[in-house]
Amino acid sequence: MNHISLFEKMEARLKHTTVAQVHRREPTLPVKSPKRSTAPTINQITLSPFNITLTLGITALLLVFASITGQLIKYVLGHDTAYGFTRLFFVDAEGNIPSYFSASLLLLAALFLALIAALKKAAQAAYRFQWTLLSFTFLFMAIDEAASIHELLIVPMRSLLGHQARGLFWFAWVIPGIALTLAFGLCYLRFLLHLPAKTRLRFVIAATLYLGGAIGMELVGGRYAYLHGMETLAYSMVVTVEESLEMTGVIMFIYALLNYLADNFKETRLRLDNFDANSPSLTSKT
Repeated sequence: MNHISLFEKMEARLKHTTVAQVHRREPTLPVKSPKRSTAPTINQITLSPFNITLTLGITALLLVFASITGQLIKYVLGHDTAYGFTRLFFVDAEGNIPSYFSASLLLLAALFLALIAALKKAAQAAYRFQWTLLSFTFLFMAIDEAASIHELLIVPMRSLLGHQARGLFWFAWVIPGIALTLAFGLCYLRFLLHLPAKTRLRFVIAATLYLGGAIGMELVGGRYAYLHGMETLAYSMVVTVEESLEMTGVIMFIYALLNYLADNFKETRLRLDNFDANSPSLTSKT
């Protein structure tokens, strides 16, 4: 009898323990939030040489069209100012939209040249000094385009040349301009020859267009201005051709620079960081 009572007590305790285990809640483990990545975010900007050149070319074309329209309004319809439209878009005027656009083109070329020079310097490549000097040259050209510094040479050169400053050399600044261009070209001949054939051809075409306008058409315009004056429709068309050639030449040069970057550096990364003399800020993948 006692054995039965003891067995019943053990069976009851076992049932109680099993039920308690069933109803016992499992402990909940804390959910860990995912760790934030400490890797820097890479923002990528892709530049298309064709799209950039097309945009610049269309802008230049629209400005030339606006300039021609203004000159036709002035000389054909007899409205000198057309509420300021004529001067605002005349390509030969200073301090207006076309002049600032031309200066911006030269400044953009200087920027791409500086980028190439920095990449060449980082790689300790040859001709890095020539790229740097070319960048500063285009920076000065941009300033000159906006401020017309070269025109300050006209009066002193006329005084120096006397009766020789007529006809083609009426705008006498072209004489030192031609000498400087020849000297610069001779100094850069070796640099030009080291470039890839495709880039070299584009550089030559761009230089031919730009110098054909800046010096070639300036000579033609100087002769016409000496013989007939500057306030004529024909003269305004001569300077329109001049400025159009200059803009086309610079746009072609920008196209050549962008393609040179694409062909030789593929991918370029610019990192903005706190100043650290030991950390590079510009890298490229070839």
